[in-house]
Amino acid sequence: MSVAIRHDDLRKRNRAMVIAAVRRAGQPSRTEIAGSTGLSHSTISAISADLIAEGILVETKGTEAATSKRGRPQVALGLAADAAEIVTVVLSLNFLSVAVVDYSGQLVSEEERKIDTLTMSREDLIGLCAAIVRRQVEQRRAAGRRVLRIGMAVQGITDSASRMLLWSPITPHADIEFGDRLEAATGIPVTVENDCNMIAVALRWRRPERYRNDFIAILLSHGIGMGMMLKGELFTGTQSSGGEFGHMIHRPDGALCRCGRRGCVEAYAGNYAIWRNAGLRSEDEAPLSDISDAEIRDLADRARASDGPEREAFRVAGEAIGFGLGSLFALIDPAPVAMVGIGAAAFDLIEPPLREAIDKTAGGQHNKAISFDTEPNERPLIREGCTMRALTFVDEELFAAGLAAAESSAPQSSRIA
Repeated sequence: MSVAIRHDDLRKRNRAMVIAAVRRAGQPSRTEIAGSTGLSHSTISAISADLIAEGILVETKGTEAATSKRGRPQVALGLAADAAEIVTVVLSLNFLSVAVVDYSGQLVSEEERKIDTLTMSREDLIGLCAAIVRRQVEQRRAAGRRVLRIGMAVQGITDSASRMLLWSPITPHADIEFGDRLEAATGIPVTVENDCNMIAVALRWRRPERYRNDFIAILLSHGIGMGMMLKGELFTGTQSSGGEFGHMIHRPDGALCRCGRRGCVEAYAGNYAIWRNAGLRSEDEAPLSDISDAEIRDLADRARASDGPEREAFRVAGEAIGFGLGSLFALIDPAPVAMVGIGAAAFDLIEPPLREAIDKTAGGQHNKAISFDTEPNERPLIREGCTMRALTFVDEELFAAGLAAAESSAPQSSRIA
C-alpha cells in the first residue's frame, strides 16, 4: 500500500536535497544538482529561486569544471556565507577552543585557551566555556549575524539527550551540564557530543570515497578513543559516545589506566602508557596527566633508531590496539580504519604488531580487507565534525523547512531585522 506524502513534507525533503547537494559539491550547476539528486530541472529551478530569494543560496561563476564545457557557461550555486553562523566548542585535556563558522563553512573567528582541566573547579570550567561562547555570540550579533546552533565536542562519555558530560579523564568532575549552561548563557540550542564521534563525521565529509557507509576512526593520543560509522549512521549507544574502545579490557587486572581500572587498551597504547613502558616503569605507576607531542615524537625516533625499550613500548601499544580491533572485526564486517592523532605519526612502529595481533583473533580472517590511513592532527577534524553536524542541522531542520521556521527557532536577540 502506498503512503501519501504531505506537500509540506515533500517540499522540505526536496529543499534539503538541493541544499545538501550544494554543500557537498561546493559550487554545482543546476544540471549537476539534478544529476546528483534525481530531481527534475523544473523542481530545482523553483527551489533554487526560493532559496536565493531567502538569502540561503547565491549564484556564482562556478568552478572551472562547470565553466570549461562548450557552449554557454553554466551558472553555479553556492551557499550564502552570511545566511547564518554556528559556534563550535572543543574541550579536551588542558585545551579549549571556541570558533565561529559561517554558513558556507568558513572560519570567522576562533579563541583558543590552554587551561588546566584536571585542577579547575566544576564552576570555573563551565563558567569559562560559557563566558567565551557568550562573548563570541554577542560579537556576532553586534555585527548583525544570526547564530543558530552551538555544537560542543568533549573528550569523554557524553549523553546527547541531556547534553551532559557524564565522565571524562580530563576532569575529576562528573555529570557536567554543559548543554543547559551554554544554552542559558546564549539562548541558542546546544548539542554536546563525544570528540571521536565528531572525528568520524569530519572524515566522512572530507573523504567520502573512502569513509562512507562503514569505517572506524581510532584516536591515538594521550587517551585512546573511537568513532564508528555503520551502514551510514554514526554508531552510538543510549549515550552519544557508544564506542569506548580505549577502555575495553586488553589484559584483566593489568596495567593501571587513567580511568582507575586495570588492563584497558589505553593502559598499553595511550601516550602515557607508551612513555611509562619506554622508561621501564611499573604498570602500577599512576599515569602522567599529560605528555607533549614532542616527547612522543622523540620516543618514536629512538624506537626507530634501536631495538630497545622504546621500540618494545610501541610494539606493546600496537598489540593492544590490534587485539581490540580483531575482537571488533569478529563482530562486524571489515572496514577502513583511520588512525588519528599524534600516535598516527608513529604508525610505522605500531602497524606490524597490530596486524599480527589481529591475525590471532577471529577478526583475522578479514585482515587483508582491513586498510589503514593516518591523520596526525585530531583538533581540526574534531572542529570540522562539530561544524558539519551543526550546519547539517541548520540545513535540514531550519532552512529546508523555510526561512520563517528558522526565524521562529532563533532567539529574538539573534534575529536580523
